Amino acid sequence: MTENHETQVRAKSLSAPFVLLLLAALLFSALGIWQVKRLAWKQDLIARVEQRVHAAPVAVPGNDVGPAFLADHEYQRVQLRGHYVVSGTALVRAVTTLGAGYWVLTPLKLEDGRLIYVNRGYVPVGSKVEAERARTPQGEYQITGLLRLPEPGGGFLRSNDAEGDKWYSRDIELLSQTRRLSHVAPFFVDAQVASKAGNVVANNVSVQSSSANQQDGPVPGLTVISFPNNHLSYALTWFAMAVLSAGMALWLRRRGRDL
Repeated sequence: MTENHETQVRAKSLSAPFVLLLLAALLFSALGIWQVKRLAWKQDLIARVEQRVHAAPVAVPGNDVGPAFLADHEYQRVQLRGHYVVSGTALVRAVTTLGAGYWVLTPLKLEDGRLIYVNRGYVPVGSKVEAERARTPQGEYQITGLLRLPEPGGGFLRSNDAEGDKWYSRDIELLSQTRRLSHVAPFFVDAQVASKAGNVVANNVSVQSSSANQQDGPVPGLTVISFPNNHLSYALTWFAMAVLSAGMALWLRRRGRDL
């Protein structure tokens, strides 16, 4: 085998890695561009949610709204008025800035007869405290809060146990079935403000655990609004890998020419 032939063989052996590296560079570039687009989408989502949270409250939507509408209006400030239905109350496991405990969910019956579950707020763990603080208030209440999507299934590690009345997520449909309630809205409302006869009893409460122990009822206003936004770092990673792959392809190309 002549030296010229050996050179040609070595050059051909480098062509496959060169093509693969070039394809990898194109793929990584495409992924980087996709992450940039995702970044723009996430920033727009955060801006829209921020606007909803601080906007003036609007009338609560009807029960016939679909998933698309709810997704576009989650965290919208809404207002509703009605009487709490004691039989529908449920305690849902929660971990908050005040510690571990429960969300107190109670349906509010509106004047038109439909029911909307209201997350009245947080109560700490402790059977006596739970029973005392989860007592449903009587009379007509006006609620201002955030529209939220239901949480079917259960928590991360535990499923809801309807028969045992153990709840790890705010599964409105299953709660309604278990309580045998009808005309229930397919969403719930995180209470921020609850008032009776014009007296505000809670308004965006943000207190320490010791203060929570002095509350007469569930502590509202603890909604956590957080959207992970790592798209920029992902995009930079993909673009860096694209540059690295292109650089290696260029090095192989030059090496093939030098043979």
